[in-house]
Formats: sequence, C-alpha cells, structure tokens
Amino acid sequence: MFFQMLSSGIFKQEFRRQLQVTLSVIVITLSHGIGLGWLSPMLPKLQSESKTPLDFVVDVHEGSWVGSIVCLGGVTGNFLFAYIMSCFGRKVAIYGLAVPNTLIWFLFYFANSVEMLYVARYCAGITGGGMYVVLPIFIGEIADQSIRGRLCSFFTLALNMGILLGFIIASHVPYHVIPFVVIALPFCYLLLTARLPESPQQLLRWGREEEAKRALKYYCNCDGPTPSKESERAYQKQFEEMRDALQQQTKESGNEGLSMSDFCNKRAIKAIVTGLILMTGNIFTGTFAFINYMSNIFERVHTQLEPNTNTIIIGAVQIVGTLASIYLVDRHGRKILLIVSCVGCALGTSAFGVYAFYAEETDADLSAYSAWLPVTIMALNIFIANVGIISVTMVVLVEVLPQKIRSVASSFCFGGLSVLAFASVKTFPLMMEYFGLAASMWSCTAVSILCLFYAAVFLEETKNKSIYE
Repeated sequence: MFFQMLSSGIFKQEFRRQLQVTLSVIVITLSHGIGLGWLSPMLPKLQSESKTPLDFVVDVHEGSWVGSIVCLGGVTGNFLFAYIMSCFGRKVAIYGLAVPNTLIWFLFYFANSVEMLYVARYCAGITGGGMYVVLPIFIGEIADQSIRGRLCSFFTLALNMGILLGFIIASHVPYHVIPFVVIALPFCYLLLTARLPESPQQLLRWGREEEAKRALKYYCNCDGPTPSKESERAYQKQFEEMRDALQQQTKESGNEGLSMSDFCNKRAIKAIVTGLILMTGNIFTGTFAFINYMSNIFERVHTQLEPNTNTIIIGAVQIVGTLASIYLVDRHGRKILLIVSCVGCALGTSAFGVYAFYAEETDADLSAYSAWLPVTIMALNIFIANVGIISVTMVVLVEVLPQKIRSVASSFCFGGLSVLAFASVKTFPLMMEYFGLAASMWSCTAVSILCLFYAAVFLEETKNKSIYE
C-alpha cells in the first residue's frame, strides 16, 4: 500500500526532482538523528565506572545536562539560522548546517571531560535548531501542494531512521569508532546539496525573476530540452501563483520590512499560538524525553529484555509510525491525524504509568508481563505519536504561518520548542528520581489531553491548500 502511494504520487516525473532534492537535504537530518540516538544506550555506560569508555564517569546531574543541553543549543540554532536564512537565503543556511554537525563527532572522539560532552551536545542542538527552521520551510517552498505533506514528513522519517541507527551503533560499536563512521555523512550532505538552486520564492523576494523561473523549472523537473506537458503545466501554475502571492504581499505591506503589525493581526496571532501549542504537545507528550532516556525507563520497570534491545525496537517503531504518517497526511488531512495521535498518546502514557506504578511502588509479581507488556505499550505510544503529533506538527507549522513572517515566526516557534525540550529533558530524569516514573508518565497524559482539546476545537484543516493561502 505504501509503495503504491509512492508510485502514484511523489514518483511522478514532475515531482521526481523535488523528491531527489528532499532526500539530499535530509542527509543532515539522518546524521543529527544518529547523534540524538547515541545518547540513550551510551549514557548508562558513561555513568558506570566499569563500563565507561572514557577517563571519567558521568553522575546523574551531569547526565541530565548531557541530555538537556542539546536543547539550549537548539535555541541558538533556531535564531542563528533564521537570521542566516533571512539575510543570505535558504541555500547558504542549508550549507551552514554541516558545520556544527561535523564538530559533534570531533568533540565526542577527543572528549576528556564532561564539559567536552556538553559542547558536543550543544553543537548537536545548533544543528537541530537550524535544521528545524531551514529544512521544513525549504521543502515546503519547493514542493507541489499535492505532495508537500509527504515530502515534509520525510524530514521526520530521516530523523527517526538516524535515531534508530544511533541506538544500534551506540549499543554495539566501540565508542571511539562511532565518530569515524558518522562523520562521513555531513561531507556527503555538502556534496549532494552543492549544486541546488536557491528557493524560487527567495529569488523573487530579491527581485531576481529570471533566476526564480530557472530555479522553479529545475524543481518542477521541466528544465530539460523536451519537458513533459505535465511538468510544464505544473511549472506555469506554480510560478503564477507564487508571483501573484508575493505581489499581493508587497502591495499590502508597501515594500516595507517586517513590523509589529505583521505579527499582531488576527491571522498571525492564531498561527503562532497554534504553532506553540503543537510544539508543546510535540515535546510534553513525552516522546522526546522518552527517546533520550529509553534505556533508563526500561531499567526502572524491570523488563526481562535487555534495555538496549527494547530501545532499538522502539527506534524501529518510530520509522513505521512516520511511514504511516507519510501515507496518511495528504489523504486524510492533518487535523484528524493530530486528534488520533493525541488520543493515543494520552492512553499510552497513562497505561505505561499504571504499569510503572505497580513495578516501582508495589510488590506485585509482574514477571509474566515484563518481557512483552512494557515494550508493547511504549511501542504503541511511540507509533501513534509519530503518526501525528511528531510528524504532522512540522507540516502544519509551515502551512499556517503567513508567508511574510514565516521565517521569523517559525524560528520563534522552534525556539519555543527548544526551550520546552530543554525543560523536558532536564527535568525528566529528576522527576523519575524524585517522583517516580508513574507520575512522570501521567504528567505527559495531561498534556496530551490539552493538545487534543485544541486540535479538535480550534485547529483548521490545511490539506490541499496552497502554501500561500
């Protein structure tokens, strides 16, 4: 079913170039995902005197900083790359993502103190923060509206594939070998993106109409000597729509730069509030903290399977959930996926909380269930989160923000995402330590219910709407 969807959609001739470009730019997302997945199996080793591959041991408070400082780097990356994108364009920002991502692996290899791990994770945050701002906007601008949701969801797919690879590599490959393997990815990324044209929308904003036409022809796959009629029609329609939208924007703003009125009108406020609430759900439904501390979570519920094996299973489930999202997002819409996802996350975290309560706080014999029930509940929770609140959030944010403020407002929303992620990842191990895993899970349930209410009552469907509408 999934591959039938591909052959009838994004593999069409007029969309193949957009697919190729998307696959090229998400190589950096794959590399970033490996850096995120690296932490969960590696942190217990770094905290063990007998297993640490380094000359020092990381205690629980230092471990919470190793986990959470990536989010502070995310705030830096959000605003740094939003500035680069606004001043120098999408293309320069895309190249710039490779710099901090390359530094991560040098710092991991040469780490001789916990502070070097902090810096490495901070660089990972800069990459992630910039990536979340740059890539969804770039992909959204070059993609046809009929496949935009699917192409933007490839961003999350690559991230989850990277996390799974990080789980596997960190579980089975020696610490100092990992950087040698992974550092090849940012260099491959630079090679693949070296000849990409600038976004046509950005070129039109700079007044370079002929270059914008050539760039759009490239992305519509009709830049050859004998373009197909379908590609030519897609190009003409997209260029006229893009030019008319930018002319209307210029007419309304009078060629002025951004002002507070652009952010304070009803449409902008609603879009930013929607973005912030979806970011809150994305983080505080618990999935991001779960991924960072998955091995620790399974240790606490005394599962019979080896904790890292459970972690790898969950990483594979993430990919299946993202594939389901790619299939469903342009067929059934964004709103229904978010509603179903919030319901599933509420049920999943509450059920895991109940199991954790009996595992931690009572003398109940759970040996008959410990081999399969914890990983099954967590797998279902992670799956349903990736079908909606994880994958679809990025798609909706790009679509609901007005074009004029999209770069700045998206960086603001993703800055909020990074702050919330820092709070979640910094406090989650401490909550597990002082309040127990059950209470930590039930707090995620409460957030899922609040996001469900907003998605059901206030969120508008954006399926099949132009990115300019």
